[in-house]
Amino acid sequence: MKFEWMVALRYLRSPYKPAVLRLITLLSVVGVAAGVTTLVIALAVNTGFRETLQDRLLGATAHVNLTRRGTDGIRNYREVVAQMEANPAVAAASPAVYQTVLLSSANRSRGIVLKGVDPALEKKSSEVLNRLIAGSADFLPDEDGFEALLIGKTLADEFGLEPGEYVTVISPQGRLTPFGMVPRTRRYRIGGVYDSGFHDYDANWGFVTLQAAQTLAGVGDLVNVVEIRLNDLERADTLAPQLAREAGEGFSSSTWMTQNRALFRALRLEKLVTAIFIGLITFIAGLNILVVLAMTVTDKARDIAVLMALGARRAQVRNIFVLQGFAVGVVGTAIGLVLGYGIAVVADRWRLIPLDAEVYPIAYVPFHANAADALWIAAAALGVSVIATLLPARAAAEILPVEILRYE
Repeated sequence: MKFEWMVALRYLRSPYKPAVLRLITLLSVVGVAAGVTTLVIALAVNTGFRETLQDRLLGATAHVNLTRRGTDGIRNYREVVAQMEANPAVAAASPAVYQTVLLSSANRSRGIVLKGVDPALEKKSSEVLNRLIAGSADFLPDEDGFEALLIGKTLADEFGLEPGEYVTVISPQGRLTPFGMVPRTRRYRIGGVYDSGFHDYDANWGFVTLQAAQTLAGVGDLVNVVEIRLNDLERADTLAPQLAREAGEGFSSSTWMTQNRALFRALRLEKLVTAIFIGLITFIAGLNILVVLAMTVTDKARDIAVLMALGARRAQVRNIFVLQGFAVGVVGTAIGLVLGYGIAVVADRWRLIPLDAEVYPIAYVPFHANAADALWIAAAALGVSVIATLLPARAAAEILPVEILRYE
């Protein structure tokens, strides 16, 4: 063991150290550990929310949407879908018709978003139809000719609906009759119930076949949008304009990034602010380390003078106190990382903190601890610990042995 390390560890473990120094040293370790633990947990929560929201959003929405603004819709959607699927960057493409309708059952009614889909294509481009908890997603009409409607778990619980029951759907896009404009009304059978894991979709969305949605809306063979799922979702912003050009003149594109930019920007800003404010805990622990070393220099002044009289260089004396603070930082950081990641893993695995699904888009607080965060958290904690040693270490190195030992 090097001379500096031996002396530094001896000073830390010395049983003859004053009680106040032992207490402050312990508080320094606890402070570093608390700062690191809190920062790991806070970043795990932020990362968990961001990743979970992204997964849930992209499980039900497309990476890229193609529309034709200023027109009544997309009539050549079959050709566009085939063209998009021929692109090697595209994993799947599907047409869709969206409309807001009134869902009625017994004495309850409220508005929902009705999405008309091609079941075969939708299962490849969206995960919602693959997350059924009751019924089936075959969309086959019953023996009376009533077409199937798939609804979310939250909506089914709210209305008390189960597969096989019937509901009425009213579209505000009515038809003109001798008695004026009359809303279009259709009767549907609940074909299945899905659980996407995202409250907004489970409470406010319903799925029918493309033809059923077109009939209810009173439009011809056209769709509102062609939804595209990419092999690499991070390339959505780059590929979206290219896909719009390939689709033909008049097409415009939007991506999941632009549609949810405000949400993910807020989460990134929250992560930065969280790291700054919780980092102050580690800064305060660094001040404790500074106090510990300053008091140690005063307490060990005669020892330092003797070491220098015996030939210890000033750089070696300075390193003794730098290494002493570094050791405190290493112990505190190690404890903090173990506690932080341990708590995050347990809390995420057992979903210890539930949330109100009507307020939050997910039902529990997700903790996704990122291993890469441990590197910069450890580096920051150790950096603060070492910086806090510089002034006391410099003071120790500037001690004059002659002045200290004059009267010994």
